[in-house]
Amino acid sequence: MSFNIGLSGLYAANKQLDVTGNNIANVATTGFKSSRAEFEDVYSATRLGTGSKTVGNGVRLANVSQQFGQGDVSNTGNVLDMGIQGNGFFVLSNNGSLTYSRAGTFKTDKEGYVTNSDGTARLQGYGVDSNGKIVNGVLTDLRIDTSNLAPKSTSTVSSTINLNSTSAVIDQTVAANKFDPSKTETFTKSFSTPIYDTQGNQHTMDQYMVKTGANTWDTYTLIDGRNPDGSDPTVTDPIASTMSFDSTGKLTSVSTPVTPPTTPPTSVISSDLKITNWTPGSVTNGVWTANGAAADPAGLTIAMANTTQFNADTARSIPAQNGYATGQITNLTIDGSGVLLANFSNNQTKPIGQISLASFTNEQGLQPVGGTSWKETYASGIPGYDAPETGTLGSIVSNSLEESNVNLTNELVDLIKAQSNYQANAKTISTQSTIMQTIIQMT
Repeated sequence: MSFNIGLSGLYAANKQLDVTGNNIANVATTGFKSSRAEFEDVYSATRLGTGSKTVGNGVRLANVSQQFGQGDVSNTGNVLDMGIQGNGFFVLSNNGSLTYSRAGTFKTDKEGYVTNSDGTARLQGYGVDSNGKIVNGVLTDLRIDTSNLAPKSTSTVSSTINLNSTSAVIDQTVAANKFDPSKTETFTKSFSTPIYDTQGNQHTMDQYMVKTGANTWDTYTLIDGRNPDGSDPTVTDPIASTMSFDSTGKLTSVSTPVTPPTTPPTSVISSDLKITNWTPGSVTNGVWTANGAAADPAGLTIAMANTTQFNADTARSIPAQNGYATGQITNLTIDGSGVLLANFSNNQTKPIGQISLASFTNEQGLQPVGGTSWKETYASGIPGYDAPETGTLGSIVSNSLEESNVNLTNELVDLIKAQSNYQANAKTISTQSTIMQTIIQMT
């Protein structure tokens, strides 16, 4: 019996050496999780139990449990290197076969799909719709689309404007004071805003403010120095919108004559200016020509609700408009929630996907399959998928990798202990052999 006990001890010590050696071998493996050999004692038993004087029958390996503690997250400078700070696993698909990993060494293949380091599996996440909104719930292969961002025509312009209440009134009934964009004395102030047509061509929209009364101002809107329809403002009089303010300097209405004029004359009263007759074009050698593009189908709305008339300098905040030219992708950023943001040369930022993380009720039930990956098993339970920073899931740290969670000092100590255990169990076998030899010599 002592031979079997010693032999079981040798086997157990050998397994502990194997586990410790594997941990040490993977001390530099990204996303590696260390393992621990767990043992239990063995007793001989009959149908009625083990009895009160039963001597143990040795030891056996109960389990090799994985330790999913957090590893250090270190910076690498590569945007597609990603570490998980907290709970969760990256989801990888190899033609529909899912594996789970903490190793975030990703790259792109020739088609732009984000894959693991050896290119055999694609990173899973959520796609975006045509408006750039993340479509949660359905996992898909994440892909970095390097095609140009299509232009968007301007449909809204907004800003905060103050018109100085002490500015001099310009009497436009006097011929010399008739509005002329080339004559600064015929207007009080002008503001310029870049806008875009449907082909992404940039145009300059100028607004000329003319104080016409104590609480009234006219505003003329020209695009590329022309009337919105392309006509010359010095030949075809531009149409003015009239802004009215109350005694506190707050805007009460914006009145714009209807075009073409009606009889009797009719105006649209609103807090916005609406341009519906803009034909994009350009001027060459003094001749205006349409450029083949169009304005936004919804027209161009200029929000004037934040305009005031206070005793302060006439000034405007930086305007906001929703159009842009064609853009080429310049770089990629990934935030803590796993959203992949593409930055374009036209100063636009567009989400192109979001990483999904998986969680399990029993992580130690996962089956290691190599390549620092695991597969789901009955013991692990089914995975739950969600975006990073949701519930108990951790966050994504871009430009970084999670290092192995192996504590090399502890492993070296365990190595010494396993060696001592091996030697001690070998000694029990050697001792039993000596006793057996003594008994044989007595016969």
